[in-house]
Amino acid sequence: MGEQAQPETEQGKYVYCIIKTDTPRDFGGVGIGGRRDRVYTVHYREFAAVVSNCPLIVFDPTRENALAHEHVNELVMKDFTVLPMSFGTVFRTENDIKEFLKGTYEALSDVLQKMEGKIEFGLKVNWDKDQVIREIETENEEIRRLKEEISSNTSTSTYFSRMQLGRVVESALQAKADAYVTEIYEALRDAAIASRSNKPIGDKMIMNAAFLVERDKTKAFDDQISDIAKKYENKLSFLYTGPWPPYNFVNIRLKLERAER
Repeated sequence: MGEQAQPETEQGKYVYCIIKTDTPRDFGGVGIGGRRDRVYTVHYREFAAVVSNCPLIVFDPTRENALAHEHVNELVMKDFTVLPMSFGTVFRTENDIKEFLKGTYEALSDVLQKMEGKIEFGLKVNWDKDQVIREIETENEEIRRLKEEISSNTSTSTYFSRMQLGRVVESALQAKADAYVTEIYEALRDAAIASRSNKPIGDKMIMNAAFLVERDKTKAFDDQISDIAKKYENKLSFLYTGPWPPYNFVNIRLKLERAER
């Protein structure tokens, strides 16, 4: 008996973002999945979903896939205000996409109006934790006292002194980090419309934030970032990224519930 042919994977439509246009657009063969699928628009009234053909699968958030998703959004963003979809949003047909646009029409109108002409920047701030601890130890009276107690004492009470020292250092670090972060937010508040705080990654990062900025105020925001980076150049390091679509301020999540029969 010959080998059975493998069934073809069913094809679907990957959706990157929603834009406002009634003119069909083609963004070239840059679709996710490495097959050079054409990225084009599917329309309902004044809205369009930016889509490409793809296998009907759950996409793994590999680096390659995530970059393809971002690349399309950044390409579209050059000409449009973009409402990015969550990574991995796949529909079966163009008709399903039109139904989605129709069903969320009111919400899309509202969000697009709010996001019109706005872009996102990311700011991650790191410090040298060991250096900060050394600073704290010279500044803080209680820490100095506890260290002296530990070095001059060999009894079991040093165990408790060590525990106490750990707690005092930890809370002094937290207070210092909070003070820096508050100052940075304050300095950027006037140049940004909104900010969102994400969880810092690793123990060197004290701030992981996203800022929503008017496109035409980008220069002012850049200048504020430069000023603040100069102010803290020996204490903190800044990683500034963007412009991005407003990923942190718009998240169109879909629950594609499959009715169980």
